[in-house]
Amino acid sequence: SSSSSSSNGGEHKQQQNVRKGWNIKASKISTKTHNRIRAIVESLKIQPNPEKPMIPLSIGDPTTFGNLRASDETMMAVQRCIESGKYNGYAHTQGHEEARRAIAKYSAHQSAEDIKTENILMCSGCSAALEYCILVLCDSGQNLLVPRPGFCLYQTLAEGLGIEIRYYDLLPERQWEADLHQLESLIDENTGALLLNNPSNPCGSVFSKKHLEDILDICERHYLPIIADEIYEHLVFPGSEFIAVSSLSKNVPVLTCSGTTKRFLVPGWRMGWVIIHDRQGRLGNAIGGLKSMCSRILGSNTIVQGALPDMLEKTPKSFFDSVINLLYSNARLAYRMLKKVRGLNPVMPDGAMYMMVGVDIERFPAFKTDTHFVQELVNEQSVFCLPGACFECPNFMRIILTVPGDMMKEACIRIAQFCEAHYKNDNNIIENGLLD
Repeated sequence: SSSSSSSNGGEHKQQQNVRKGWNIKASKISTKTHNRIRAIVESLKIQPNPEKPMIPLSIGDPTTFGNLRASDETMMAVQRCIESGKYNGYAHTQGHEEARRAIAKYSAHQSAEDIKTENILMCSGCSAALEYCILVLCDSGQNLLVPRPGFCLYQTLAEGLGIEIRYYDLLPERQWEADLHQLESLIDENTGALLLNNPSNPCGSVFSKKHLEDILDICERHYLPIIADEIYEHLVFPGSEFIAVSSLSKNVPVLTCSGTTKRFLVPGWRMGWVIIHDRQGRLGNAIGGLKSMCSRILGSNTIVQGALPDMLEKTPKSFFDSVINLLYSNARLAYRMLKKVRGLNPVMPDGAMYMMVGVDIERFPAFKTDTHFVQELVNEQSVFCLPGACFECPNFMRIILTVPGDMMKEACIRIAQFCEAHYKNDNNIIENGLLD
C-alpha cells in the first residue's frame, strides 16, 4: 500500500506542474521603463569624422573632461571617514542624524522656519529622491505634470508604474517661463503633483520670484503638492537669483529634492536628499509613506553621509565661484558665437550647466529633424549635441557648458562651419524682396 500511495503522490505532483517549458517574461514595470535619451542616442547612425577629435557636448556629467574636480575639502572629508572605520555599517534608513543636521543648516534658505532633521530623508542621489517623491504622491492611473523641455528621467521614473506624464510648456521667448494658462488646463482630479525643475535642465533658466508665486497660486487653487527638483539650486550666474519655491509657499506642501552631485562635482557618489516643507500639515500620511520608501534600499551611502558635514561646511566659497565662473564664461562664449550663425538661435541661460540652441530646421533642408541634424553634425564635425527630441522639444539642441574653454570655442567654430555648409536661403523671400 505504501508503494501505491507514493505513486499517487507522484501523479498528483505531475498534474500540478502546468508549466510546460521555460517561459520567463519581463515584468510590466520593466518593459514600460524607458530612458528617452539613451533610446534616441542609440538610434543615431554615428561615425565621427576621423580628421577631427570628438567633442561630446552631450554628457551631463561635469567630471567628464577632468577640468572640473571635487575640492580638496570634499576628498579629505571622505578619506577621514574611510580611515575612521566608523561608517561601514548601516545608518538609520533616513540617514545619520549629524548628516541630516548639516543638510538642515546648509538648506536654511529653503524655509522661513528651522528645518527639522525628521523632515530630511537621505537618498541614493537626487534621482532616488525624485523617485520616492513621485511614488509617494502618484498612484498608477494618476498623472504627474512635468516641464517640457525637461529632464527625461521624470518620464522614466513614472511611466513604468502606469503614471501618466502631462507636459506643461516652457516658453523660449520668455526665458523658459512656464505657460501658466496651459499648465492650469492640464490639472484634473487625478493629478498627483506638479514637478518643478528650477534652475532647469536642459534650459538653464532660473525662475523669478513673481513666476514662482504665480505657480504656487495655481497649486493652491487646485490643492496640488509640488515636487521641486532643485539639484542646480546653487549654480546660478551673476545677475540672476535663485529662490527656493518652498521659501515662498504658505499653504502648498513642497518636497524639495537636491544633493551633492552637481555643485560638489561628485555625481558618482550618489548622495541626494528630500526635504519635506509642509507648514500646514497637508501631506498627512504621505510623510509616513515617504519614510517607508527609504527602507526599500536601507539608506544611502554611509561613507558619504559621514563626510557630508565637513563637505557642506568647509568647502570654500572660492571653489564654488570658480565652477560658476567656468560655466558662465562658456555660456557667454557659446552664446556670442552661435548667435551670429545663420539658422541658429541660442537662448542665454541664467544658471545650471546647459544651453538650449534653437535650430531653424527649414533653413537646413538636407535634414528632416533636429535628431538628423545632430547626427550629421557628429559625422561631419565630430561635435555631439543632444537633440531637442530627448527633451520633448523639437527644433532645438542642448549643449553642455562644463567643457574646457578652448574646447568650447573649437566646438562653436565647427558648429558654425556645419551650419554655413548646409544653410539654404529661401529663394521666395529674395525674389519678393527684389520686387518691392
